[in-house]
Amino acid sequence: MLNREGDTHLYLQISEVLRSRIIAELSPGDLVISEAGIQREFNVARTTARRAIDVLRTQGLVHTRQGEGTFVNAPGQTGPPAQQTPIYRHIAGEIREKIQNGELQPRHPLPSETALVRQYGVARETVRRAIALLREQGWVYSVPHRGSYVHQQEHWPSDLPNETHPA
Repeated sequence: MLNREGDTHLYLQISEVLRSRIIAELSPGDLVISEAGIQREFNVARTTARRAIDVLRTQGLVHTRQGEGTFVNAPGQTGPPAQQTPIYRHIAGEIREKIQNGELQPRHPLPSETALVRQYGVARETVRRAIALLREQGWVYSVPHRGSYVHQQEHWPSDLPNETHPA
């Protein structure tokens, strides 16, 4: 619970709550609550949420990748890991797997951008990049003002099983 009347700034109180969560509940590489999520949960302004994340970054607990989110660092890590697969490629890979295993059926829509943003806790642009990758590979197609749909199986790539998860 935040003390809004005390002498400790809200952003410092929030950063301490988040620090405790990181230590108790999250692992290196896990996505940390977004600035928008902090705003909603703690009923604070975006600048307050940003300052709370900045404190965690300064402490070396997290790193931020623009358009993707803020992630927990491994002990001793001070920035993003080298050669890490971008989050949009992970999202595309998960959607591709759902298409391949039949969870998402041909000619049926993908979840909306908004639903994917909520599901993965990422920026809308990250979701759009994932869908664009799937479209380029032939897994999905988009209909203006309607959304993206799973392509029929004959359009699926035959030689790209690991394209979304490069080595």
